[in-house]
Amino acid sequence: MRSISVLGATGSVGESAFDLLMRAGGPDAYRTVALTGGANIARLAEMARSLRAEIAVTAWPDRLDELRAALAGTGIEAAAGTAAIAEAAARPADWTLSAIVGAAGLPPGLAVLERGGTLALANKETLVAAGPLVMARARAYGARILPVDSEHSAIFQSLDGETLDSVEHVTITASGGAFRDWPLERLAQATVAEASRHPNWDMGQRITIDSASMFNKALEVIEAHEFFGLGVERLRVLVHPQSIIHAMVTHRDGGSIAHLGAPDMRHAIGYALNWPERAALPVPALDLAALGSLTFALPDEVRWPALRLAREAILSGGAAGAVLNAAKEQALDDFIAGRIRFTEMAAAVEHALERAAGRDGFGQSPADLAAVLEWDGFARQAAAAWRGAA
Repeated sequence: MRSISVLGATGSVGESAFDLLMRAGGPDAYRTVALTGGANIARLAEMARSLRAEIAVTAWPDRLDELRAALAGTGIEAAAGTAAIAEAAARPADWTLSAIVGAAGLPPGLAVLERGGTLALANKETLVAAGPLVMARARAYGARILPVDSEHSAIFQSLDGETLDSVEHVTITASGGAFRDWPLERLAQATVAEASRHPNWDMGQRITIDSASMFNKALEVIEAHEFFGLGVERLRVLVHPQSIIHAMVTHRDGGSIAHLGAPDMRHAIGYALNWPERAALPVPALDLAALGSLTFALPDEVRWPALRLAREAILSGGAAGAVLNAAKEQALDDFIAGRIRFTEMAAAVEHALERAAGRDGFGQSPADLAAVLEWDGFARQAAAAWRGAA
């Protein structure tokens, strides 16, 4: 029986994975080693009981007693804290989904790679903050990384049987998020509630706001650069409001291969779960006649400066990805808390990148996790300090 772990089980991607696992037979089809989650203790315990997990871990140490009480009598081990999540990730499993949001997903992701496991990666920050380190660890330990972001899964599938030498460029699509049709002058007054409503996808608050600011797409551009080894000149973004084409690979002979599918994360998760085979999934096939038309537009980088910052980070290399990612997380925290405006997030990130560029070692890729975390801490402080400097 195949063994699996799900890191970030109670988030939107984790919920989709849980749905697929239960539909496939749950504990009769898979041996679940570890489930991790955040503050939703009741849901984490419910999932652990349903899948008969060996261990359930919450990121919140002060909720450990609550988790233990929820699992009493089940024989399921309970643990809490970031170190416990990394320890759970290090436990042998055939397939591990990393769906933890933010830079917190990096340490457990590295733990999976260092035991030579298969990492199904939905945590884009892992490659944005430490792409060279992560890919080197995967090679050193004979581990495999399978992309689970819908766009990167689409690229991965479209490249099947192809070589990167034949690729002219890759296009990643973006819905445009909640504010794609807003007048530019209105964006400064956008509220957290307005930014948290996505027109197409059912996602968590943070990633939905990142979609509205296009920082989510900025991270995906950097992730595609790191995972597929594509230079910035071969990476493009198109606004595609229907979210039907997730990515497209254009070859030097002028032909393009696109991946189309409903905006449902269960496709990308299910593809990674069953790879290299394809299994039946509870995702509806497209009815193109019913759709009628698909539309596309070039992104406006005045509206979405995050895309420019991503391109500059790729060209800078070194620690730029780690700085951009951490500064973005801090700016998002500040927007949600009401300390800065929606339109000020990009300015805070750019300030952090400018500050970081003057530090020794910025041009070198972080050599280990400690170095990544050092840049992460610096970037968060710099982004937070922008409020006083502005």
